[in-house]
Amino acid sequence: MTTDADAARQAVDAVYRADSRRVLATLIGLLGDFERAEEALHDAFAAAVQQWPQEGVPASPRAWLVSTGRFKAIDALRRRARHEASLAAFADELERTLAATIEADDDPAVPDDRLRLIFTCCHPALPADARMALTLREVCGLTTEEIARAFLTTAPTIAQRIVRAKHKIRDARIPYQVPSAADLPERLDNVLHVVYLMFNEGYSATTGESVTRADLSGEAIRLGRLLLALLPDPEIQGLLALMLLHESRRAARAAVNGDVVLLDEQDRGRWDRVLIAEGTALVERALTSRRFGPYALQAAIAAVHAEAATSAATDWRQITGLYDVLLRAEPSPVFALNRAVAVAMWRGPAEGLVLVDAVLARGELDGYLWAHSARADLCRRLGQADDARASYRRALALARQDPERRFLQARLDQLG
Repeated sequence: MTTDADAARQAVDAVYRADSRRVLATLIGLLGDFERAEEALHDAFAAAVQQWPQEGVPASPRAWLVSTGRFKAIDALRRRARHEASLAAFADELERTLAATIEADDDPAVPDDRLRLIFTCCHPALPADARMALTLREVCGLTTEEIARAFLTTAPTIAQRIVRAKHKIRDARIPYQVPSAADLPERLDNVLHVVYLMFNEGYSATTGESVTRADLSGEAIRLGRLLLALLPDPEIQGLLALMLLHESRRAARAAVNGDVVLLDEQDRGRWDRVLIAEGTALVERALTSRRFGPYALQAAIAAVHAEAATSAATDWRQITGLYDVLLRAEPSPVFALNRAVAVAMWRGPAEGLVLVDAVLARGELDGYLWAHSARADLCRRLGQADDARASYRRALALARQDPERRFLQARLDQLG
């Protein structure tokens, strides 16, 4: 039997999963400091755990959390003011001038606090690796361990980058705002990259028991729409199209038991045709502008997959050609790997394996499990069982997500 207290606690957990990063973004804007905002966020949720079971869940939980966090921060400043007089003045200023302003956050015409936070985290004054780490931590809510795995480094290294970035923002007084229209284009590449990283973590989770994280991919799409409203740029159109076309497959990407279902085995009747139509229209707009870049080209590849009624009907020759153009625009070992797989589907596994081995020989994808999995699959199709086993084992050693481990182990088991 579920009690009112149980229901309130479940509500706290649900709000934390859905809105904690948006609450944090608003608190950072209000308080002007990452550490104070994180402490206020923690205090606000601690208060919710205590009060909601007795008082009921508020009509607007996010507004309640922002308001509570703000007042908790003011109280904390007053306690510390006994040792530092300047904090008392800051607390007085906060109490006089600040009000909960998250209503504007729900208006799609107004850049919300999370978008402001992304632009702050992606400020050009910060080193590139620090920008990525800080955004994934503060905007996406990934742990330092998850970020470290994504960057193939250690958690202490990531933690140091994040701390240094926060101090730089504070000491350099980097503004918490979306840049002006004149400055927006030169800042855009970093922001688009981070939004896509957020989407990828949601579309293919780094760790855990689920293939996807709908909260992250959904938030990335929401931010993509906000960016497009700010600046109708072909690459923003391309990125949003790419995310929508990938998102259209979500329901078919996992079996009922949670296991991974690869693209060529997915039930295409479960693909979301509404998202496909929207994404395809955005791709066409981006490509006709003739000012498109890598995101629009990736979206064009995704659109070719979406147009195919079956896996066998996929136009792999066209996909290979699009990868050729993409690699000229942005050389990348992952794009080279994807092109090799497309060639294998078009011209046969033998040609594909030569290309995959050439990519792996460069060493950049040695820690990328899907490179070894792709090699294993081509070896399996060519009857090279020993090589296939070795590559599947290498991929399995790199896997951090439970469904990926089960998938790779099943492939190994099939080889005997």
